[in-house]
Order: sequence, then structure tokens, then C-alpha cells
Amino acid sequence: MAHWLAGVGENMARRRLARVTYSELSSLSDRELSDLGIGRSQIRGLAQQAAEGKL
Repeated sequence: MAHWLAGVGENMARRRLARVTYSELSSLSDRELSDLGIGRSQIRGLAQQAAEGKL
């Protein structure tokens, strides 16, 4: 049971990180995103990758 709860907690933390990252990147202007080499269409994927620890 404890292992299952730990997994649930980790999943919630990853989802929160994805939401926060998505929100922060979405708040940037197109110019700021361009300066970072990020297209607006890439934001969702980048947020998910950040949450999975792939960045």
C-alpha cells in the first residue's frame, strides 16, 4: 500500500510540474519564445518532457 501511495504522490508531482511549466512558457511572448528557440506549438511537449525528467 505504501508503495502505491508513493507512486500516486510522484505522479501528482509530475503533473503539477507539467502544469507549472506549461503555464510559465505560455505566459511568454512570441518574441521571448523565439529567443529561446521554442515555437508556441512545442510548449505542451516541452512541459511534458520536463515533468518526465527528459530535459
